[in-house]
Amino acid sequence: MRCHYCDGNAAVTAETGGVKVGLCEQHFRERLRELSESEEFADLEEKIDVESTE
Repeated sequence: MRCHYCDGNAAVTAETGGVKVGLCEQHFRERLRELSESEEFADLEEKIDVESTE
């Protein structure tokens, strides 16, 4: 499978609703970085911290 953003080989694939998308390592890291800086991710971190048993 090829990367969704470039012609490189996909290192990671994800599938939902029958749609499968691949990302090369570089684009996977870029997307992960973007997601980790998002407000949605911060909200999720807060929720996990609140519900943590530690």
